[in-house]
Amino acid sequence: MRCARSRWSTRTPPVSTPSAHGHAPPAVSRRNPRRPRPRRTSAQPSRPLAAEPTGLHLISSDHHAHRDSLRHLDDYLNDSKKILDAWDAYTDEHTDLDGWPHDDHAYGMRASQRDADTLTAFEPLRYGARHLLATAETKLAQLPQNTVQSRWVYQLGVLRDALDRLDELHERWLATQDALPTTARPGTADFDDPLAEHHAESWSYLDDWATHGKTLREINSAARKARSPLAPIPLPAPLRRTAARK
Repeated sequence: MRCARSRWSTRTPPVSTPSAHGHAPPAVSRRNPRRPRPRRTSAQPSRPLAAEPTGLHLISSDHHAHRDSLRHLDDYLNDSKKILDAWDAYTDEHTDLDGWPHDDHAYGMRASQRDADTLTAFEPLRYGARHLLATAETKLAQLPQNTVQSRWVYQLGVLRDALDRLDELHERWLATQDALPTTARPGTADFDDPLAEHHAESWSYLDDWATHGKTLREINSAARKARSPLAPIPLPAPLRRTAARK
């Protein structure tokens, strides 16, 4: 019988991130797709709730937009779980008893697909993620102490740190695209290899949201009976323009 492996089995070897062209950029190594980066422990201080600037998070009553953001959160939590379940099923079938893949290239390709699918699932949530965080922090500060879970402060800090990192990686990818040769197009190694690396670097932070995103729902549920102000959702650029009427 195959020995049980945890979701983050450390016995799985590092693999390169091959693109559809069968190779990975030689200058960048692939993060182990089943090994998490170090996280804060209980002995390490969590980010204070009021540590973030609040200038853009004034009180708002945009309940419709808030519900939309929560719906995107629910969709992401459901989709990311399906993606991870499929990944775990693949690794169980395509690794040996010690967690080593039977085919390194195929395993790396499958990990790359998992990374890309997870980032695609996150995109609808990205726009409202900071609103959800700011609203949760506002509500958490107003909840009676006996209704607060001690882990919530830590988990909000993980979510904010992960979102900050995802934004940084997104900006880096945009800069990378600008620097690509004019011949680099989707389907070519010059484009697909750095894109695969971007997906790989983003995945563990996306997994933070898959793991801790439920905290936002929990805080929202705890505050449901109390009147809690909402942080505003910034208007997208197209909505700022006033259409001319003829």
